[in-house]
Amino acid sequence: MYSIKLLERAEKELFDACEWYEEKQQGLSARFLREINRYITIISKNPQIYQIKGYEDLRFAPLKVFPYVLIYWYDDNLGNVYITSVFHTKRKPFVR
Repeated sequence: MYSIKLLERAEKELFDACEWYEEKQQGLSARFLREINRYITIISKNPQIYQIKGYEDLRFAPLKVFPYVLIYWYDDNLGNVYITSVFHTKRKPFVR
């Protein structure tokens, strides 16, 4: 299994999303985090599972329940997966 490293930007995006979901409905952020953790587990077991999109070997893991995608890359030599973004797919790219 690969170790997961949540980079600073992804950490902030995850925190902001959790805050937003909890404001909308109590307990919704917990559901969101469970979904994120489910995908992190899948990625840690097999980081090649999702397609490379764009550049720099970035892979995109779209969530099924929430409009987010985990953007990551991995290093076979170190056994690490680096999650660079928890990206909201419905938001305009320039709104960050």
